[in-house]
Amino acid sequence: MTKPWEPPASFNLAHYFLDGNLEAGRGTKVALRTELRDWTYAEIQAESCRVADLLQRFGVRFEERVLLALSDGPEFVATWFGVLRAGAVFAMVNPLLPAEDYAYYLEYTRCSIAVVDAQVAEKLREHLPAARHLRCLVVVGGEPRGLPKAVSYDREVARSSPTHQCADTSPDDLAGWLFTSGSTGKPKAVVHLHRDFAYSTEHYAKQVLRFAESDVTLSISKLFFGYGTGTNLMFPFAVGATTVLFPDRPTPERLFELIERFRPTVLTAVPTSIGAMLEHPLAKETRDLASLRCVLSAGEALPPELLQRWMQRFGVEILDGIGSAEMFHIYITNYPGEVVAGSLGRLVPGYEARIVDDAGRDVPDGEVGLLHVRGGSTGLWYHGAYEKSRETFHGAWCRTQDFFRRDAEGRFWYQGRSDDLLKVGGIFVSPLEIEDCLLQHPQVLECCIVGADDEGGLVKPFAWVVPQPGVARDEALRESVKEWVRVRLARYKFPRWVGFLDALPRNDRGKVARKELRARAAAEEKK
Repeated sequence: MTKPWEPPASFNLAHYFLDGNLEAGRGTKVALRTELRDWTYAEIQAESCRVADLLQRFGVRFEERVLLALSDGPEFVATWFGVLRAGAVFAMVNPLLPAEDYAYYLEYTRCSIAVVDAQVAEKLREHLPAARHLRCLVVVGGEPRGLPKAVSYDREVARSSPTHQCADTSPDDLAGWLFTSGSTGKPKAVVHLHRDFAYSTEHYAKQVLRFAESDVTLSISKLFFGYGTGTNLMFPFAVGATTVLFPDRPTPERLFELIERFRPTVLTAVPTSIGAMLEHPLAKETRDLASLRCVLSAGEALPPELLQRWMQRFGVEILDGIGSAEMFHIYITNYPGEVVAGSLGRLVPGYEARIVDDAGRDVPDGEVGLLHVRGGSTGLWYHGAYEKSRETFHGAWCRTQDFFRRDAEGRFWYQGRSDDLLKVGGIFVSPLEIEDCLLQHPQVLECCIVGADDEGGLVKPFAWVVPQPGVARDEALRESVKEWVRVRLARYKFPRWVGFLDALPRNDRGKVARKELRARAAAEEKK
């Protein structure tokens, strides 16, 4: 077994991911491509130095949080590295949220400085007077226009120094906050060290994905989401590769266009976007995806039926895996050349896992239990959530809420989240099994299975279905959906009710909002 990676005593992520490329002679190599221009590693380093100088001029202190609410682009990259270079801590959030959410993040992070897009700054206008911890708001892509505490990114960067030494940090100093999806309340941040992000890079990006200097990356997941920060910023920069960034929505049209223009070798995706690309009329044309050597998928289960259709149409391997904010990135994945449909694959080198019962005892291979995982990227705690931290982090182990089974070959099979499983007639049922079955129905485009109480108060499956375009949403389709499952799975698994939707509701990370659908199912039953 390969010995886990260990960092040197003096360690800063800005040096590990960025400065090392200049020391290796890659200063003139293209690091970042946008539709407007290319940026070399030397240019990104100089810009990050200017941002670090800016932050320190406005009083950022060691390990203080800096909030980033930025679209994908060079300013995000320079700011992310600038924060680390200054010895501060990044906290990244979606730049397309309502104003009230930003007010929450300003208070929760207690950030001293926030670097935000111009439209975010406008949303913050009425909340800035109450932002008691904020000393400076740096506005990207526009003028502050009388906003209190606000300055222009462009003007301040222009007057900053293009040279700035990395802060003297250690591997065990704080580096970043990664937010959870907030599926059970307001999002909480997992606190991570400098070593955590490099550990995942060394073990997953380099050993499993075999990232190389010749790679070009493109991501559907945006940089504010740790999944995208890893695969579309950290991993390519760690080996001197090139990343492609675009600020707008990742529609199928844009993705086909960007792939054909920039020729990426690695595409970071989620099952929803994979399905959208397949269903788009452009997929029926001759689209040139030959540059891709693999597609990465995470965030939700990848249905075997979707994988099969993708392979038949495009022939590019999808490496499905699972990661989390608690572990930073992927720790179980399918390996290149070893993809097994429906399985999440094997452990990433440097990680260990247990599957346990309710009493915390290991279960035999083939049985379902909760997954516990440990490795060198495990977070420290949830900020401001003492009880949740105690429940999740036990020494080196992270206790997930994900049910899995492991087969004799060491492959892991996802069974759903603990709060998603249904107990029907005293037997646990995975909604994923029913969903995978329904996705093979010729008239079903998308679906989600949740639990709903029948007249006797017993839980039964409720199917939310998005029909294929042009399919009538009538009683005949409802009965067809029920019968489809009834004859293919155990009888108690068929959905007792079927509701129709135009699209499944999703959060800002692309995950199906099951909590919302459970509430809607309960409301339907009361009608």
